[in-house]
Amino acid sequence: MLSNSSGVPLYQQIKDQIGLAILSGELTEGTALPSVRALARDLRISIITTGRAYAELSADGFITTVPGKGAFVLPLDSALVREQLLRQVEDGLQAALDAAGRAGLEREDVIRMLDGLIEAEPEHAHEGSRDAHEGSREVADAK
Repeated sequence: MLSNSSGVPLYQQIKDQIGLAILSGELTEGTALPSVRALARDLRISIITTGRAYAELSADGFITTVPGKGAFVLPLDSALVREQLLRQVEDGLQAALDAAGRAGLEREDVIRMLDGLIEAEPEHAHEGSRDAHEGSREVADAK
């Protein structure tokens, strides 16, 4: 699904959606993607737009293009996955901070809300982040 009114360039929307499908496991290693021409035709957009999305996905390590054969999903690199997930977390936190600012919330209110959300999560959902969480709480308490 593409939106001309979202303010996000079409190539970026394509790149984001395919990247998300790869990260979520919906598209797995070796999966063939539609050709640049076929995708452009299906979406009724320029070949240049789809080509740019594929070029950026390739540069980011998500796909490879084999001349004469097409584009294929590459195996996920754990460092790449972590970087993409960190970017998603940062984007989500920035959106939350923007909303908190519009609501007139203070820093302490936001921290309390975040702590409440973290505590409400099932234990297995944030086991790997417990040390980072404790460290951020110490920093917050020190201020």
